[in-house]
Amino acid sequence: MIFKTQSLHVLLITTFFLFFNVAPADANTLGKSDKKSKPIKILVLGDSLTEGYGVAKKDAYPAQLETLLSEKLKDKTTKVINAGSSGSTSASAKGRIQWHLRAKPKLVIFSLGANDGLRGLKIDSTRKNLETAIKIAQKSQVKIILSGMMLPHNYGKKYRTEFENLFKELSKKHNVALVPFLLKDVGAQKEMNLPDGIHPNEKGHKKIAETLLPYVLKEIQ
Repeated sequence: MIFKTQSLHVLLITTFFLFFNVAPADANTLGKSDKKSKPIKILVLGDSLTEGYGVAKKDAYPAQLETLLSEKLKDKTTKVINAGSSGSTSASAKGRIQWHLRAKPKLVIFSLGANDGLRGLKIDSTRKNLETAIKIAQKSQVKIILSGMMLPHNYGKKYRTEFENLFKELSKKHNVALVPFLLKDVGAQKEMNLPDGIHPNEKGHKKIAETLLPYVLKEIQ
């Protein structure tokens, strides 16, 4: 009887020790694991430039941006979602942003509009399409970066000026961050593009990621 009582006493002490010493440590470990398993999601909504036409998916600028972010943010995990679709114009922005917001990104980078300009579409239509998408994202309390676009000189000064200014106007009107030109140091640079002279190669995509990096860091930190 004494032996049983002593054994029970030892068991109670052991249980008490495990509960108050091991359990909290396990809880902390789980907490850290859960936190790490929930990355900051960044959605890049774009066209063939975003999709990575002509290069491997890992070399497209969304993937390269994710790599740069992982190097800069040691205490955070980021996931950059490549929502690029070749041939897309701003007309697709509304439907696509509604669909992709289901992923619950913290930040959306709008990189649409280049095809509108290259096709000579009406500026008012492009503006309206992008504005609608921006409003939808803001309604979901998502931070936004708008990528500015430019056109070759053969499109005429009036059209080029109106096209380039629409991004500045939208940025100011809706108080969203603006990257003045997504293809800075890439556009019209032979060594940065594929033979078609339009789509970036691996080096070009890396440069785009580097251009975006400071804007993204400012929005997510």
